[in-house]
Amino acid sequence: MSPAVDDEGPSGIHCRLDELLAERGMTLTRLSELVGVSIVNLSVLKNDRARAIRYSTLAAICHALDCEVGDLLVLQG
Repeated sequence: MSPAVDDEGPSGIHCRLDELLAERGMTLTRLSELVGVSIVNLSVLKNDRARAIRYSTLAAICHALDCEVGDLLVLQG
């Protein structure tokens, strides 16, 4: 069985973390403090370089930003 996503290519999913932070006037540093995830790991997510994310992390980010998962992660067309 072949993998669902090519490990070398883009996932086709865009993380809107930058936009959501700007809309809320929040820094990546503050989000890091609120969710307990390092700034480095949040930056990886923000720059669409993440290969995976834990549901608990996703839920914590959405809670801190008062958004839904679909507001944070969108399919690129």
